Amino acid sequence: MLDKVSFEASASEPSGSLSAGALNRRWLRWLDRRLPAAPSVTLNHRKLFVLPTAAGMGFLLLILLLWLLGTNYENNLVLALVFLLVGLMVVLPVHTFANLSGLKLRLQDVDPAFAGDFGIAKIAVEKTGKRTHERVRLNWPPEEGGLVDVSGGEPVEVRLDLPLVRRGKVRAPRIRVESRFPLGLFKCWSWVDLDVEFLAYPQPKSSGPLPWGVSVGEGEQEKSFSAGGDDFAGLKNYQPGDSLRHVAWKQFAGGRDLYSKEYASGSDARLWLDWDLLAGREPEVRLSNLCAWVLEAERAQVAYGLRLPGLTVEPALGSAHRHKVLSALALFPVKGVVG
Repeated sequence: MLDKVSFEASASEPSGSLSAGALNRRWLRWLDRRLPAAPSVTLNHRKLFVLPTAAGMGFLLLILLLWLLGTNYENNLVLALVFLLVGLMVVLPVHTFANLSGLKLRLQDVDPAFAGDFGIAKIAVEKTGKRTHERVRLNWPPEEGGLVDVSGGEPVEVRLDLPLVRRGKVRAPRIRVESRFPLGLFKCWSWVDLDVEFLAYPQPKSSGPLPWGVSVGEGEQEKSFSAGGDDFAGLKNYQPGDSLRHVAWKQFAGGRDLYSKEYASGSDARLWLDWDLLAGREPEVRLSNLCAWVLEAERAQVAYGLRLPGLTVEPALGSAHRHKVLSALALFPVKGVVG
């Protein structure tokens, strides 16, 4: 009900459903004014709603039938039972409300995830007074969420997951906080916006082996050397059979030991994951392929860099570098990019 995407889609629906969409938008605007987004929220009478559940409505119907039975047959015992049940229904909403009142919810951390997977938000639930809070459910409908009891002084961590259908920054809808304690005849709930925003990496799609041998651009190059080239690599101890042309006569004339000059061919030792290597593919497919290469390079423990139009990330390794590269892929704008 509170998913903002559904409201955007309602514009294309028939006129009969436009009124429902407009009503939902009004409801959301009213919630935004009454319960503004914040990373920490304490529930109180302005943020909580109480109504009977289906079982509660059935229980009220039962009370009505008992009252009709007692008055029709003038049965004082049945009428006494009716008055007792009515008294119970009067105090129950107060206890159900009190079970959520004073409960504090605080956003702890949001883990990034890949598109097509679930993003996880860690939420601390704690009490602000002496009252305990039992059987409290937190969820993003229609996900089941988690059920928690808050009785001690320490916060209780609840992990909520939300399906991420696209890459980039994904704004989470409001969290439903609900309790039906103690008897399930009334429910007390609230819609809380903890300002949760997920970062969704592109969905990895394999595009073949890592692109070894790609030339680096401008700037200093890291070299890996193989014997037999034209670049001077250093000196080594002279071994019988070494070419006399490679003997370091100048060093030998200076009174040093006999050395041979060693030569090698230089090649770029760094791995570059380049946007242009995937020319001809759709931009989103390119990003998914680059994402798969990032994961493969991390598994192989090979230093890698990233080249996107207008952005270059120098080669490195580690979780921080991985997050930096994947974040660049997640936030890369494809509009206006020529394949």
